[in-house]
Amino acid sequence: QVHVVESGGGLVQAGGSLRLSCAASGSIAGINTMGWYRQAPGKQRQLVASITSEGSTNYADSVKERFTISRDNAKNTMALQMNSLVPEDTAVYYCHARVRPFYGSRNEYNYWGQGTQVTVSS
Repeated sequence: QVHVVESGGGLVQAGGSLRLSCAASGSIAGINTMGWYRQAPGKQRQLVASITSEGSTNYADSVKERFTISRDNAKNTMALQMNSLVPEDTAVYYCHARVRPFYGSRNEYNYWGQGTQVTVSS
């Protein structure tokens, strides 16, 4: 069993900063890509940023130069530093991990956290 838990959401004024954290635990032999997704009311869930186990990153155009994703492979954790927040960043943010649960097997599975609310006031 694998558990993914986010933390760090909250309410912030426009222009402010927040840092989200994600921790994966349980039966984990390795984690491939980890990422942050967000879903605003009435909209589809969309990718915010992702990072591979080698450290390659990918960002949505709307957050480039404002958000920074990072991870600690040894601790199975990931973070998202969000600066210069705008009201359009308001959403529930979800952590995603592509996990290989078992040593000796290449099978990978997607795991999601429960989400953390980020609200940016104008």
